[in-house]
Parts: sequence; C-alpha cells; structure tokens
Amino acid sequence: MNPLLARLQPYPFERLRQLFAGVTPDAGHRPLSLGIGEPKHPTPAFIQQALADDLPTGLSGYPPTAGSPELRTACAGWLQRRYGVTVDAATQVLPVLGSREALFALAQVVVDPTRPQATVVCPNPFYQIYEGAALLAGATPYYVASDPARNFAPRWDQVPADVWARTQLVYVCSPGNPTGAVMPLDEWRMLFELSDRHGFVIASDECYSEIYFQGEPPLGGLEAAAKLGRADFRNLVMLTSLSKRSNVPGMRSGFVAGDAAIMKQFLLYRTYHGSAMSPVVQAASIAAWGDEAHVEDNRRQYREKFAAVTPLLAPVMDVRLPDASFYLWAGVPAAWNGDDAAFARALYAQYNVTVLPGSYLARDADGVNPGQGRVRMALVATLDECVEAARRISDFCRQSHALPHR
Repeated sequence: MNPLLARLQPYPFERLRQLFAGVTPDAGHRPLSLGIGEPKHPTPAFIQQALADDLPTGLSGYPPTAGSPELRTACAGWLQRRYGVTVDAATQVLPVLGSREALFALAQVVVDPTRPQATVVCPNPFYQIYEGAALLAGATPYYVASDPARNFAPRWDQVPADVWARTQLVYVCSPGNPTGAVMPLDEWRMLFELSDRHGFVIASDECYSEIYFQGEPPLGGLEAAAKLGRADFRNLVMLTSLSKRSNVPGMRSGFVAGDAAIMKQFLLYRTYHGSAMSPVVQAASIAAWGDEAHVEDNRRQYREKFAAVTPLLAPVMDVRLPDASFYLWAGVPAAWNGDDAAFARALYAQYNVTVLPGSYLARDADGVNPGQGRVRMALVATLDECVEAARRISDFCRQSHALPHR
C-alpha cells in the first residue's frame, strides 16, 4: 500500500460517527441535522430538464477530458458576467467533477515531492481535502494561524519567511469553510507578491461565492488578480462548483480556471486520471451556468434562514452573520469549558440535533486548536427545520448553562 495513506487523519464525519456511537437520541424529537454542508434546496426544474433532454444521445460516446467547447464557453461567460474577467475558454478553463476532486488532484500536479521540505499552506480551520491532498502529494501541510476578531480568517502575515520559501501550493478558501470569511484585496495583493517571490501556486476555492447576504458579492481570486494588473493570472487558479450555487451536489460539476500553463499540465494529468465529465452532466451544467434567477432565489432562501436563526441563537451562543457561505461558526456556552465535542454529543442525545464540533475542522498549531469551543452549523435544511433546530439548541444551552461541564 502507498505508505502516505498512513498519514491521513479520519475525516470529520467519521469522527462525528464515532462521537455519537452508543448514543440513543431522545425519541421525542425528530432528527434534525446541521452537520453536513450538503445543499437540500430542490434542484431547479430547468436543470433537470436539460439533463433529461441530453440522455438520448449523451451516453453513447466517451466524453473528452477537456469538456465540450460549449461548456468551457459557458464557464468563461459566467466568469465575465460575475467577475468582469476575461479568460480563454480553450486554454484557461477545465470542467471538473466538483471542486472537491479538483482541489485534491491539483496538488498532485503542482507539488514536487523531491524538493526539500515540500510544503502546502492552508487555512486553519479548514476543509480537510487540503490536508489530504498535501499529504498524498508527498508534502507537509502548514496550518496558518487564524484571527478570531475577523471571524477566524487566516493570518497570512504571520507565516514565517522560511515557510514561504519552501511553499509550493497555497490553498485559499474564500468565502471560507467553516467560517464564511471573505478575503479582501489587500490580502490578495500580499499573497500575489509572495507568490512572485517564491514561485508557489495559489488555488482559490470559491464554491460558496454565490451565497452571500450583505454588501457586494465576494471578491474572487481572478477578479483580485485583474484589479491588481495580473491579467495573465500567473500561478493562480480558481475552483468553483454548481453544487451550492445551483443545488445539484449529485451532478458533481464545477470548473477550474486561471494560469494557462497550469491548466495545460492539469489537463495532461486529468487525461490519465480518467475524470471526464459525462455529456449529459455537461448539458445540464451549460444550462445552470447560463441562468442567474435560480441563484438569486437560492440566496434569498439562505438569507431568510440566517435572519430567522441568528437572533434565536445570539442570546445563548457566540454567533455572527458570516460574510458568505451557509454556515454559522458558533461558540459554545462558557459552561462547556470549550469542549465542543461534548457539547455536540449532549445536544444530539438530548435534542436529536446534529452539529459538527469545530475542533474536528482544525489542527493544533502552537498548542492551540482554533476550532476548539466552536461548532459548525450548516443551514441547509428547510427554513422551518432550521428554526426548530435553533430553538432546540437555545433550549439546550439555557438548560445546561448552570450545569458544570468538564
């Protein structure tokens, strides 16, 4: 077996399953899950129809790894409308089977494990694919300190110079998972300058970019580069997905765009990787990227849920409206002494509500786990279900406020 597999840590949801082992939740409450960030809004009918319409011919041949010219053009057109950036659909865009597999595969392309102390830099807390991709590429992850005052956004300015010198890949997640923080232009400028100095690639994970509630739409990586005069997008790729934007997680459809030289090597890798998108999914994806009305309605539904849930939780937990994404990154009450796992387990047992311990989404750095004492709540269920879950959590917090917890 590949010895690098032994370096992988259990996935957060496996740890959650182990945490709940042996627990029988109160049968008087129907189960409500805020644990997994899986979109639950109905898939728009026009996307389903586009997929069905292509079935008679779409399954009769092998799809090209590069995708159809029509799909790449649709993706490039969306980038122009959304961010005001121009990319060459033929050389700077590749369809992928959702952003998750592309985030993993990109590290296998970019990282040279023969270089001394190959390093991949990622946020902390973070999406665990970054860590796994780095480890299986033969690199060592470096976890960036986070700033609680800025909703746990990464403190790129605190990464030591010697770490930057050996870095080959940086994962940026903006809007962030699990915190919802959006990276401002000044921080993009800093990363671009560091990339020019040290030669590392920046992978900008933007799968939550269309779920926002306040102010302007979140700034994207390619958009930041264009604003700063980097129209060639050197050493930069962005990754996005239809899963959250269009409520089609089962389609596994997204795309990667950016530096043409990286795209060329990424296409070569993917040719051998066997990750071509089904033509019927391509047809549905073209329809989805071409429509914004369903995205606006999707955003409205999330806005309503955050507006209803946040006031219910604010009196009993440290919660704030995120810049974007569909997560609440909530601090557990002081009575729990920062034990987010015990909080999640007791909440599940007593009220049949699932939340994800924040410490499962972070790593110890300098003796501190930045996720400790927090839980991630994914507001993906219906409005009524999210409100009911928030009320149960509020009751649970009030009930346990005066109780001692280890």
